[in-house]
Amino acid sequence: MADYVLVRKSRNIASNLVHIFLNILLGVGAVLITVLSGSPLLGLLLVLVSKWRIFAVRARYFFLNLKSNLVDLIVGVSVVLLTYYAGVMFMPVDFVLMAFYCVWLLFIKPQSSEMANLVQSLIAVFMGISAAAIMTSNSDATMIVLLAFLVGYAASRHILVQSSDKDFTLTTLVCGLVFAEVAWLCHSWSIIYTFGASGIRIPQIAIILTIFAFVYNYARQAMIKYREDFRFKHIMGPVIFGAVLVGIIVLFFSNPIFNI
Repeated sequence: MADYVLVRKSRNIASNLVHIFLNILLGVGAVLITVLSGSPLLGLLLVLVSKWRIFAVRARYFFLNLKSNLVDLIVGVSVVLLTYYAGVMFMPVDFVLMAFYCVWLLFIKPQSSEMANLVQSLIAVFMGISAAAIMTSNSDATMIVLLAFLVGYAASRHILVQSSDKDFTLTTLVCGLVFAEVAWLCHSWSIIYTFGASGIRIPQIAIILTIFAFVYNYARQAMIKYREDFRFKHIMGPVIFGAVLVGIIVLFFSNPIFNI
């Protein structure tokens, strides 16, 4: 019996080591192959191959499986696209993205608590909208509107899927529509903050929608908690803080020098 337990523990350790190695390989490889190839196709293919379980189900479960993995896909795809649009030469941002993706795969993604779901969703919003804004900066508003809707829908669903709400379809669609509307409004004045020669670029809209996603979730939780006794005072702090923060960003950090 003791030998069996020892063998079982050894196998678990070996399995965990292999799992860690494969995640690090994916995190580094997705960025590395994108830079070396000068194309996002191989990096995107690597991310999709890592999600093979989405496709290894019966056809009727495919879309449900896809929706359940949207947040992880958005983060992975965003890492590849941000790497590609940073340039074909290695830059500090590439190493930042490598480290971030490894941390995401090893420590953030496996968590399943309510707080972890919120953090995962906010990261997906920031990364997804950043990639979408940079990718569509020279195109019409249609693409950024569709991508923003997808990110908003996925982030909202990721938070609500483990909540007590039995039917959250309307809530997720409303969140997606708000994201799409904000993206449409911001597209004509696309502001991207750059940080020297690091290659790091942060779109203003990504910050705004991440703040909105946090406040939106806080307000929803307060409405559920207080129900008939809900008052604006229950969400006043985060709403005012979010509004002031967005106001400061729009009014004082929208210098045309950043305009792309």
